[in-house]
Amino acid sequence: MTPLPPVIEISNLHKAYGSLEVLKGVSLRAERGQVVSLIGSSGSGKSTMLRCANLLEDSQSGEVLFEGEAVKWRGQGLHRHPADRAQVVRFRTNLAMVFQQFNLWSHMSVLQNVMEAPLTVLGESRSTVEPRARALLEKVGIGEKAEAWPAQLSGGQQQRAAIARALCMQPKALLFDEPTSALDPELQAEVVKVIKDLAAEHRTMILVTHDMRLAADVSNHVIFLHQGLIEEEGSPAELFGAPRSERLKQFLSATMVA
Repeated sequence: MTPLPPVIEISNLHKAYGSLEVLKGVSLRAERGQVVSLIGSSGSGKSTMLRCANLLEDSQSGEVLFEGEAVKWRGQGLHRHPADRAQVVRFRTNLAMVFQQFNLWSHMSVLQNVMEAPLTVLGESRSTVEPRARALLEKVGIGEKAEAWPAQLSGGQQQRAAIARALCMQPKALLFDEPTSALDPELQAEVVKVIKDLAAEHRTMILVTHDMRLAADVSNHVIFLHQGLIEEEGSPAELFGAPRSERLKQFLSATMVA
């Protein structure tokens, strides 16, 4: 039986902003049901790599594949862009992103925020989407906030609403870009619990985080980026328990991982 391809695969990706090269040939595989965490200091290229995976950023060379299907490109170098708009929409529909800032629409209730994309992007009926949206709000622990406005929610509640919104699209993978860094420690714990619960369900996820404990607890594979390159990668036990590179040892020491 032929094994299924990775949900997301990045191969030898290069990304620059003008003359500034941010990613210098990085690769990643997220298999079905696997959690991959990207760690590293600010400016190492973590969020850029995640945004390239979701085609929110164009890359200059290398490949991005979703379930074995490669992105079609046109142009070269800084002029390279996806060639097939329909393909981009299809990929993004299946790769739901949760951002550091919650990005909820302030003029919509929490329930409306969660329902909007399946209604407008997928064209599903309200009778189909609403029960799913309400169930997801219950799942992330804010079912009683369905009719509230985003401004009436704490930061942790808003981020949990954003996670419910991503899940409502029934994506093949979830991409988290620093989902707890805008929250104070007490509110972080609420969001961390939701992410751990999702990992326990064997959902495919790529997680950019400064929370080393979260990365250690939920990941199958951890990638340490330094200056646009993969300095070290492996299991959480390998990276956090027996780091090889001096740079990773310094980074872990600074982030106080036990």
